[in-house]
Amino acid sequence: MSEPAKQLNENAEGLAESARKLAEQAEAVANDAAAVGQMEQAQRLSQVASAATGGAIDPFVFQFAIFVMAIFVGYYVVWSVTPALHTPLMAVTNAISSVIVVGAILAVGIQAAGVTATSLGFVALVLAAVNIFGGFLVTQRMLAMYKKKER
Repeated sequence: MSEPAKQLNENAEGLAESARKLAEQAEAVANDAAAVGQMEQAQRLSQVASAATGGAIDPFVFQFAIFVMAIFVGYYVVWSVTPALHTPLMAVTNAISSVIVVGAILAVGIQAAGVTATSLGFVALVLAAVNIFGGFLVTQRMLAMYKKKER
């Protein structure tokens, strides 16, 4: 084998080793993101994946792909809930919406955030409040089904 061919072979092996290490890091970050479920982990995963592709793919694409997968997982999880577990699920949904209300109040209250953040925070506040109120009404109605009727 000629000297340039040997050097090209060594360079290719080095690149392959770097790609393997990046793939291992991406897998580790993906496992962290699945276990922890935090946006920081998803951003780190998208950065590692972007680095693995040489920056050819925008990190937004990876974050959007994670978002779409979360939609499908959420859809199948919610529709597989038995009716007996619906009331506790509604209570948990109300608890999550209350956390959204806290974040929305913070977004609305920060003056330096700008008009867009304040507007989106207000919309999130209204929608979460409607979700909480409706959830309590549905839960109250479902619990009323289990009460004994008075004659």
